[in-house]
Amino acid sequence: MRGLNDAIAADTALDGELVAFDDAGLPSFNALQNATRETNVVFFAFDILVSEGQDVKMLPLRARKALLSRIFHANGHIQLSEHFGRPLAKFIEGVKKISGEGVVAKRLDTPYQPGRRSGSWSKKRMNIGQEFVIGGFTPGSNGIDAPVVGYYEGGKPIYAARVRAGLAPASRRELYGLLKPHIVMTCPFANLPEATSGRWGQGLTAAKMKECIWVRPRLVANFEFLEWTDSNHVRHIKFVALRSDKDPITVIRE
Repeated sequence: MRGLNDAIAADTALDGELVAFDDAGLPSFNALQNATRETNVVFFAFDILVSEGQDVKMLPLRARKALLSRIFHANGHIQLSEHFGRPLAKFIEGVKKISGEGVVAKRLDTPYQPGRRSGSWSKKRMNIGQEFVIGGFTPGSNGIDAPVVGYYEGGKPIYAARVRAGLAPASRRELYGLLKPHIVMTCPFANLPEATSGRWGQGLTAAKMKECIWVRPRLVANFEFLEWTDSNHVRHIKFVALRSDKDPITVIRE
């Protein structure tokens, strides 16, 4: 990445994340997806593993942070990710205001443990949510592998995503029992098939549609997800619960 050699010494390894910003100056996954050399992409360094050839992973995070701040020279494309010791609720409130993806909390007295999900750190994702209608599913061992969901626009169902997360085996069997009487031969979604499956595979092409069983869009469920993509799909979507009190035709994109 441009400017990296000016930011750190030789034989130094950092941990961090690339972030792209939209025209409003807010972090944007879609901007990162479509990044070019001219895009405003910044590498935020938040930890150090090797400092000028010396392995520092066993140092506590407090010491690694101090070391990183001493050796790091920020520039336009490389920045130091600051840490904050404020109450979680206040920090989450600030992250939501800038449409951030989530919050990572780490213990200051722990070493760097690559590849391990230990109790020394945790991540909270800032999900949003809304209702979607279920217009089909891909079959699985418990009746359903993934519901195919969407929303109404101009009186027609529009495909948005396939959903695997949030469904236990028992809830898959229950959902299959509710959808089975509504099975139809034709796809109810007006925007299918799509030309490509897209970068993250949520697009439903004609080939992928052959794996689907279609249903009349009568059932509504609540879902959580991270964000809408520029291809009008939702990313990191999770099933929450069925909604029996919602008229399907009233389910629109929020």
